[in-house]
Parts: sequence; C-alpha cells; structure tokens
Amino acid sequence: MKPNLVTVVGKNTHMLPHMLKHYERDIEKAYIVVYRSSEDDGILEEIQELGIKPYLVVTEDKYNWERVTELYNHVKNQRPNDWWIVSDDDELQVYPEPIEDIIEKCERHGYDFVTGGFIDRVGTNGTFPLVTRDTNINEAFPLAGFFRYPMSGACPNKCTLMKGYQDVTSGQHYAQFKDGTNSWGDSHPKRMPIEEVFTQVHHFKWDSTCLSRIQEVADIKQEYAFSKEYSKMYRAIARSDWKIDIEKPEFLVDNLTESSYIDYIDYKHWNKLRKLIVKI
Repeated sequence: MKPNLVTVVGKNTHMLPHMLKHYERDIEKAYIVVYRSSEDDGILEEIQELGIKPYLVVTEDKYNWERVTELYNHVKNQRPNDWWIVSDDDELQVYPEPIEDIIEKCERHGYDFVTGGFIDRVGTNGTFPLVTRDTNINEAFPLAGFFRYPMSGACPNKCTLMKGYQDVTSGQHYAQFKDGTNSWGDSHPKRMPIEEVFTQVHHFKWDSTCLSRIQEVADIKQEYAFSKEYSKMYRAIARSDWKIDIEKPEFLVDNLTESSYIDYIDYKHWNKLRKLIVKI
C-alpha cells in the first residue's frame, strides 16, 4: 500500500520540485494546498508553471500556522483510511526501510502513525545556498546537524506518516487525539515504536532566502506566528556572522559530502539525536 502525500505551500516554491521528486516513487498521489496572502501574490502561477495542479487554493490576508495545521488535517480527513506522508515542501523524509513495508507493519500491529525528528541541512561552512530547480540539493547542503532547537527552542519532532483520520498538532509535531491529549513522549500505543522506525526529516529550510523569511516572521511579533522562536534564530545567526556556527559541539554537525542520495545510515550522530529529540 502506497501512501498519499500532503503538503501546504506558502510564499516560496523553489523547494517544491525537489520535494516532489524525492517522494515520487513512494506515493500514490500528491495533494498540494496553496495557502496565499492575496490573489495576485504570484505563488499559484509559479506552481502552475511547474505543471502542478493544486488540490486546494486558500486565500487569506494573514498567514497563520494554526490554519496550516487545519489544512493538513482537512485534506487527510478526506481519505481517512488512507496512509499519508505529512511533509512541508522543504522537508525530505528518509526511512530505514521501504515505506510500504512500514505501513504493512503498522496495519498488522494497529499503529496509526509514525514519527521522526529534524536534521538541519546547511551549506559549506554553515552558509545558506541558493536553490533553483536545477540545484542538486544534497551537494549544495553537504552539512547535516541539529541547530534549530538549540538556537531557538523550535520543536524538532515530526509526525511523518499516518492514517488520514489521525490529526496532527500545530507544526505537525505530534499526533492530536480527540480527548485533547497528544503523542508527546517516547512511546504511545498507537505510535510505531521509535526503536523500530524513527524517520529522519532532512530540513532544507536554510537556503539563501532564509534570513529574509526569518526576519519577516520575527517582525510579526505575534504568538500565532512563533515570532519569538524566529527572533531567537535571527539573533543567533547574526552573532555568528550571518551563518551557522558549525564548530559548536551541541549542533552535532556532520559532513555528508559527495552524497547525491540521502541514506539513513549517513548521519553519524543519528542515534544520539534520536534519543534527545523524543524527550523534547
């Protein structure tokens, strides 16, 4: 059984072709939601130029992360018994075994969702590369690490694969249950045990547009936009000469140079990072 893919695309589309190519062999269908601030902001036209027909187009004057979560849940709920990969367009998920095998195990044991954690990807010496449609992103982002959480406190957990009827919390960090609780912690009866599968979410947020995007969100100065997190990120990057300080040991930086494909075993700090992430 192949899963569907759902993603919500906002102001930038440059990572979308790379994300769709990454998942194309593993999915049944991609459901792309365009979430734009006005009818003339150009994002719909950019996506159409890529030959992509969106599943849904939503126009609101204020970008709201809670609304993004609602859109993810709404789309998944349309096919509640299907399995879904939940992924922002700058996230490339990597699994330790074929996704169809993971789904089969989940069905057999009654698990409704699979989780994982973020691995931050960045350019040589901690720089922020330019991404175009022709960029080989694994070569452009040879360094992998864990710096978003240490810099800002941003949650590093992610619900990656789940049944359509299972909702997610804001940011898609945890599964949200009908009784108001969520899946925080290192175990849950409906979660595939992390000892069996814990998805690597390679996060290509840190490109040449990231500083302007981070500053824009920080300037909103509203809780709904996670502005405090983004302000902390911006200040931390400013202190390190407008790049990521890859020499900090807590950032767990590893060089994945010359890898044109992301392999689950490449990142040497993964076992340590996995144990850390599930406690956050």
